[in-house]
Amino acid sequence: MPYITPERRQHIEIGTFEMADASVGDLNFLITTLLDEYLSVHGLSYTNINNLVGVLDCVKLELYRRIAAPYEDQKLDINGDVYTCNLNK
Repeated sequence: MPYITPERRQHIEIGTFEMADASVGDLNFLITTLLDEYLSVHGLSYTNINNLVGVLDCVKLELYRRIAAPYEDQKLDINGDVYTCNLNK
């Protein structure tokens, strides 16, 4: 959830925090504030909410496709498969 301390919020809002020092909560807060700003500018409507949910889904899927899946493939090669069923039958 994006509910971080007011002190952390202030650093993120004015852009004085370093990504190296950022927590996952800080990142969540930053993304949430971007979405909130978008809705403030473009209006609160089902269409805009739906579009933002779509953006988040696409970001998630692209992160998985480009980063997570290749990482998991590397770990599969290193550590062996966990599945015992033969998917190629």
